[in-house]
Amino acid sequence: MTRYPLIQSIEILVVDDNPGDVQLIVEAFEDAKLSNQLHSVGDGVAALAFLRREGRYQGEPRPDLIILDLNLPKKDGRAVLQELKADPSLCGIPIVVLSTSRADEDILKVYDLHANCYITKPVDFDQFVKVVQAIDTFWFAIVTLPTKRTARS
Repeated sequence: MTRYPLIQSIEILVVDDNPGDVQLIVEAFEDAKLSNQLHSVGDGVAALAFLRREGRYQGEPRPDLIILDLNLPKKDGRAVLQELKADPSLCGIPIVVLSTSRADEDILKVYDLHANCYITKPVDFDQFVKVVQAIDTFWFAIVTLPTKRTARS
Protein backbone atom coordinates (compact mmCIF):
# COMPACT_ATOMS: atom_id res chain seq x y z
CA MET A 1 0.00 0.00 0.00
CA THR A 2 1.36 3.43 -0.90
CA ARG A 3 0.96 6.02 1.84
CA TYR A 4 0.67 9.71 1.16
CA PRO A 5 0.98 11.44 4.53
CA LEU A 6 -0.94 14.67 4.92
CA ILE A 7 0.73 15.51 8.19
CA GLN A 8 4.52 15.74 8.44
CA SER A 9 5.01 14.32 11.92
CA ILE A 10 2.13 12.29 13.31
CA GLU A 11 1.88 12.75 17.06
CA ILE A 12 -0.23 10.32 19.11
CA LEU A 13 -0.99 10.64 22.80
CA VAL A 14 -1.77 7.36 24.57
CA VAL A 15 -3.60 7.84 27.86
CA ASP A 16 -3.54 4.55 29.76
CA ASP A 17 -2.56 3.68 33.34
CA ASN A 18 -1.60 0.10 32.52
CA PRO A 19 2.10 0.00 31.56
CA GLY A 20 1.53 -3.40 29.93
CA ASP A 21 -1.17 -2.00 27.65
CA VAL A 22 0.99 1.02 26.78
CA GLN A 23 3.89 -1.30 25.94
CA LEU A 24 1.54 -3.42 23.83
CA ILE A 25 0.44 -0.32 21.89
CA VAL A 26 4.08 0.72 21.38
CA GLU A 27 5.04 -2.78 20.21
CA ALA A 28 2.00 -2.94 17.92
CA PHE A 29 3.05 0.32 16.24
CA GLU A 30 6.63 -0.95 15.94
CA ASP A 31 5.51 -4.36 14.66
CA ALA A 32 3.28 -2.66 12.10
CA LYS A 33 6.29 -0.56 11.02
CA LEU A 34 4.40 2.65 11.71
CA SER A 35 6.59 5.67 12.27
CA ASN A 36 4.37 7.77 14.46
CA GLN A 37 5.59 9.68 17.52
CA LEU A 38 3.95 8.15 20.57
CA HIS A 39 3.67 9.96 23.88
CA SER A 40 2.02 8.41 26.92
CA VAL A 41 0.64 9.52 30.24
CA GLY A 42 -0.85 7.33 32.95
CA ASP A 43 -3.77 9.31 34.35
CA GLY A 44 -6.44 11.81 33.38
CA VAL A 45 -4.88 14.79 35.17
CA ALA A 46 -1.57 14.24 33.35
CA ALA A 47 -3.46 13.90 30.04
CA LEU A 48 -5.08 17.30 30.47
CA ALA A 49 -1.77 18.87 31.54
CA PHE A 50 -0.07 17.36 28.46
CA LEU A 51 -2.78 18.64 26.13
CA ARG A 52 -2.78 22.10 27.70
CA ARG A 53 1.05 22.09 27.75
CA GLU A 54 1.17 22.84 31.46
CA GLY A 55 3.98 22.23 33.94
CA ARG A 56 6.44 19.60 32.80
CA TYR A 57 4.56 19.23 29.50
CA GLN A 58 5.18 22.81 28.28
CA GLY A 59 7.32 21.77 25.32
CA GLU A 60 5.19 18.84 24.19
CA PRO A 61 3.58 18.83 20.75
CA ARG A 62 -0.14 18.97 20.10
CA PRO A 63 -1.24 15.42 19.28
CA ASP A 64 -2.96 14.59 16.00
CA LEU A 65 -4.82 11.74 17.72
CA ILE A 66 -5.57 10.66 21.30
CA ILE A 67 -5.95 7.00 22.28
CA LEU A 68 -7.84 7.11 25.57
CA ASP A 69 -8.53 4.40 28.13
CA LEU A 70 -11.67 4.86 30.24
CA ASN A 71 -10.62 3.61 33.66
CA LEU A 72 -7.88 6.00 34.74
CA PRO A 73 -6.68 7.18 38.14
CA LYS A 74 -7.06 10.80 39.33
CA LYS A 75 -9.57 11.67 36.57
CA ASP A 76 -11.28 8.95 34.61
CA GLY A 77 -11.39 8.80 30.82
CA ARG A 78 -15.02 9.88 30.62
CA ALA A 79 -14.25 13.10 32.54
CA VAL A 80 -11.17 13.71 30.38
CA LEU A 81 -13.24 13.20 27.22
CA GLN A 82 -15.91 15.58 28.47
CA GLU A 83 -13.35 18.30 29.27
CA LEU A 84 -11.55 17.91 25.96
CA LYS A 85 -14.69 18.12 23.87
CA ALA A 86 -15.83 21.21 25.83
CA ASP A 87 -12.50 23.02 25.25
CA PRO A 88 -12.55 24.96 21.95
CA SER A 89 -8.77 24.69 21.60
CA LEU A 90 -8.76 20.89 22.01
CA CYS A 91 -12.16 19.64 20.82
CA GLY A 92 -10.95 19.09 17.25
CA ILE A 93 -8.41 16.42 18.19
CA PRO A 94 -9.84 13.00 17.29
CA ILE A 95 -10.25 10.71 20.28
CA VAL A 96 -10.22 6.93 19.96
CA VAL A 97 -11.44 5.26 23.12
CA LEU A 98 -9.61 1.96 23.55
CA SER A 99 -11.04 0.07 26.51
CA THR A 100 -11.50 -3.43 27.83
CA SER A 101 -15.14 -2.64 28.60
CA ARG A 102 -17.81 -4.09 26.34
CA ALA A 103 -20.63 -2.59 28.42
CA ASP A 104 -23.31 -0.87 26.35
CA GLU A 105 -23.57 1.95 28.90
CA ASP A 106 -19.84 2.73 28.51
CA ILE A 107 -20.06 2.71 24.73
CA LEU A 108 -23.17 4.90 24.69
CA LYS A 109 -21.71 7.32 27.25
CA VAL A 110 -18.49 7.95 25.29
CA TYR A 111 -20.41 8.55 22.07
CA ASP A 112 -22.71 10.93 23.96
CA LEU A 113 -19.52 12.73 25.04
CA HIS A 114 -18.47 12.96 21.36
CA ALA A 115 -15.69 10.38 21.18
CA ASN A 116 -14.76 9.76 17.57
CA CYS A 117 -14.79 5.99 17.98
CA TYR A 118 -14.84 3.21 20.54
CA ILE A 119 -12.70 0.10 20.19
CA THR A 120 -12.61 -2.81 22.59
CA LYS A 121 -9.00 -3.79 23.40
CA PRO A 122 -8.13 -7.14 21.88
CA VAL A 123 -6.35 -9.55 24.22
CA ASP A 124 -4.40 -11.31 21.46
CA PHE A 125 -1.23 -9.51 20.27
CA ASP A 126 -1.82 -10.23 16.57
CA GLN A 127 -5.35 -8.82 16.82
CA PHE A 128 -3.97 -5.84 18.74
CA VAL A 129 -1.51 -5.16 15.89
CA LYS A 130 -4.38 -5.35 13.38
CA VAL A 131 -6.38 -2.85 15.45
CA VAL A 132 -3.43 -0.45 15.64
CA GLN A 133 -2.88 -0.77 11.89
CA ALA A 134 -6.56 -0.06 11.30
CA ILE A 135 -6.42 3.01 13.55
CA ASP A 136 -3.36 4.27 11.67
CA THR A 137 -4.82 3.56 8.22
CA PHE A 138 -8.17 5.14 9.01
CA TRP A 139 -6.95 8.27 10.79
CA PHE A 140 -3.82 8.97 8.77
CA ALA A 141 -4.40 7.52 5.29
CA ILE A 142 -8.17 7.80 4.76
CA VAL A 143 -9.44 10.69 6.90
CA THR A 144 -8.44 14.24 6.03
CA LEU A 145 -7.28 16.00 9.18
CA PRO A 146 -6.43 19.69 9.46
CA THR A 147 -2.77 20.50 8.98
CA LYS A 148 -0.74 21.68 11.94
CA ARG A 149 -0.83 25.21 10.53
CA THR A 150 -4.61 25.39 10.49
CA ALA A 151 -5.36 23.35 13.62
CA ARG A 152 -6.40 25.30 16.67
CA SER A 153 -3.49 25.49 19.10
